[in-house]
Amino acid sequence: MDANQVVIYCDGACSGNPGPGGWGSLVAYRNQVTELGGAAQSTTNNRMELTAAIEALQFVLVRSLLKDQLKILILTDSVYVIRGITQWIKGWKSRGWKTAEQKEVLNQDLWLQLDNVLASIKNKNPLVDLSWNFIKGHAGFEGNERCDKIAVAFSKKEDIYLYDGEVQSYSFDPFELPPTQPLPDFNKKKIRRA
Repeated sequence: MDANQVVIYCDGACSGNPGPGGWGSLVAYRNQVTELGGAAQSTTNNRMELTAAIEALQFVLVRSLLKDQLKILILTDSVYVIRGITQWIKGWKSRGWKTAEQKEVLNQDLWLQLDNVLASIKNKNPLVDLSWNFIKGHAGFEGNERCDKIAVAFSKKEDIYLYDGEVQSYSFDPFELPPTQPLPDFNKKKIRRA
């Protein structure tokens, strides 16, 4: 465990898409693990995936974890979130929040929130090294599975205990990272862009 490393897992869930949704995040830092989760009445899976990332990063910001040469690793199974924040957002901004097809960017409110929280993190600590990492969902990776369980429980309005305590008492070691995979190739599989 590296004291200057924060590991974030995040996931979203939605029944019906659109329909009732939930999101779940796990933030591991220093010797602590904090689980976060929430719900929305009528939403989409993409909105919940974005919300999970935003809430986890806001947690890092509010808890003042941005000390020293911090490395933040975000692990998600959402190609939409990773492509959006690392590639598409530059074009959206330059086109006045329009897609390449000149349509309104879907979920613009959340993209703005995510962009703003990332800017706030960089303003507080320009040395922060933040990386977005793709992990395959429902593939047995404990961090991803736990966030999915939280998200699904919130989407179904089921009770779920959110852990907040020491790493040693947690059900697995979130600092033991799963292998990340390359993002799926859009040329091989049609994925709808926002």
